[in-house]
Amino acid sequence: MRRVILAIVTTAVGLVLLLSFKTHSGTGLASTQSPVIVTPTTGSSGTGGSGKAGSSSSGSSSSSGSAASSAAAKTVAGGEVQTIYGPIQVTITVKGGKITTVNVPVYPNGTMRDVQINSFAIPQLVQETIAANGASIDGVSGATYTSQGYVSSLQSALDKVR
Repeated sequence: MRRVILAIVTTAVGLVLLLSFKTHSGTGLASTQSPVIVTPTTGSSGTGGSGKAGSSSSGSSSSSGSAASSAAAKTVAGGEVQTIYGPIQVTITVKGGKITTVNVPVYPNGTMRDVQINSFAIPQLVQETIAANGASIDGVSGATYTSQGYVSSLQSALDKVR
């Protein structure tokens, strides 16, 4: 008899605790969406004095066609891609055939969880984009849909540049 009463009381306490559980509301941060902009701080290949020395000795015949394109930076917005959590759009700035800046003005931020995931994932995706200088990047674990939408929008922007 004691076991039955103990089981009923334990079940009742567990049910009360389960029904009183409250989740966090994401309305505060969802309305204050700001674009994510990342520019490379260090260049490991083709920047600084070594890039100029290489182009003056061996790149004179091959760089004649790209000299005009390297003079000015070009900013292009990729298409807005719908994910199951919301839209994402990537804007890139290309100078001299290299991606110099990546901006993500639109990304999923409808809930606190979206904001949390994307505040972690988007900077990683941007850093990989700048390092790879293209859309051949790895997705971020835990942000699969954001990663897929990001790569699709990025490829759309790259297609517009070329």
